[in-house]
Amino acid sequence: MSDSTETLSTSGAPAAPPPEPGLWTAVRQSVRGTHTHYDYTSGPLGRAILLLSVPMVLEMIMESVFAVVDVFFVARLGPEAVAAVGITESMLTLIYTLAIGLGIGATAMVARRVGEGDPEGAAHAAGQTLALGVIVSVVLGVLGVVFGPQLLKVMGASDAVVERGGGFTRVMLGGNMSVVMLFLLNAVFRGAGDAAIAMRVLWLANAINILLGPCLIFGVGPFPELGVAGAAVATTIGRGTGALYAFSRLVRPGGRIRLERRHLRLEPAVMARLVRLSSSATFQVFVGMASWVGLFRILSGFGSEAVAGYTIGIRIVLFALLPSWGMSNAAATLVGQSLGAGKPERAEAAVWRAGFYNMLFLGAVGLCFVVFADPIVGLFTHAAAGPEAHRYGVDCLRIVASGFLFYAYGMVITQSFNGAGDTWTPTVINLCVFWLWEIPLAAALAYGLDLGPRGVFLAITVSFSILAVVSAVVFRRGRWKTKAV
Repeated sequence: MSDSTETLSTSGAPAAPPPEPGLWTAVRQSVRGTHTHYDYTSGPLGRAILLLSVPMVLEMIMESVFAVVDVFFVARLGPEAVAAVGITESMLTLIYTLAIGLGIGATAMVARRVGEGDPEGAAHAAGQTLALGVIVSVVLGVLGVVFGPQLLKVMGASDAVVERGGGFTRVMLGGNMSVVMLFLLNAVFRGAGDAAIAMRVLWLANAINILLGPCLIFGVGPFPELGVAGAAVATTIGRGTGALYAFSRLVRPGGRIRLERRHLRLEPAVMARLVRLSSSATFQVFVGMASWVGLFRILSGFGSEAVAGYTIGIRIVLFALLPSWGMSNAAATLVGQSLGAGKPERAEAAVWRAGFYNMLFLGAVGLCFVVFADPIVGLFTHAAAGPEAHRYGVDCLRIVASGFLFYAYGMVITQSFNGAGDTWTPTVINLCVFWLWEIPLAAALAYGLDLGPRGVFLAITVSFSILAVVSAVVFRRGRWKTKAV
């Protein structure tokens, strides 16, 4: 089947296809969402990647701003406050694991159904995803409110960190439904190809967080001074508002899929497929996320300054990596929809093209981070954070950014496996690379070779580079093309 549709002229000869709009016209269309009914399974591949990736990259830029805004303001409260944010975020990664895992299943199912021309099936998959998300987030929220400070202690936080950040932990864990719903709703939109809506959702959520954050942290104007807990309140309100807006767009007519009340009733057949797909995806993400928890546990033995420096350095790294996830998500959507349309060759070509674009972007950003690490980290390590936190942050940023060229392809290929519904392959790769290699390597370098926190940073770079190489080798075998979703 051809990727383009031919038309006939009045003489019976094939007519020339209408000219494609220019680059900037396509960019404007992707941001505005005026290409709602564009068929991503046909036509020029570069244009399809552009239309999907631009809003997805902008969406992830907004998510990356979330990752640095809180630390930017909280750093003024001292290293204990920054450490509390970092340790709490390491625990939140387990919640992110569930949300992202379920979102991976939702994106794969929605994309496949859209590629098959089945919007009703896509809506059923979306409804079952949201129902599961509500149940999970309510249970975790109750546990987080009750045991927040105790969890900080389990993670190795000092008494000063627990006293300073206990409220932050309770609010963030208790309000996790805002995080879960935001992840799941945007996963549905990405799978459907409505990337511009997901982008606007993050814009709204992030704008509220930026405005409320300093007001609630420092007590600006009529707002109470909540300290580090204020950052959690602002983030929860921002994400909650974004989730409500996303849900309103999903039930509104005019999109690629529309959610109605009947789609929220539990359907065993759809639920079983979703759980099967998402369970391995959740474990896949859990393996990666839990490795960050393990790294935090190793770093906590070197004091609050090391944890604070690592928190700042990794937040800056995420600022670059999250936009790259936008390109990766675009590739996943193209893979799912192309396989649904019976075009596996187009799916594979999309992955390598997206990986190349991602490499160009991350390579440039990584070079800037290596060269300008000191002044970049200096934006976040104010006098209250201390010189030691600054030094650790610079080391973390330089060492981790040196592997960005590898990360670019690894991120795209991993998400493409997931978009195809082959969630088990990247799970096995993650398990071997992160648990059997990264954590033992970090401990050996940090303690065995007495490299301290720098050993942990080196382990991150080495492990993610290995992940990219292994993923590329396995992807070329092509077994992902035959996965049923």
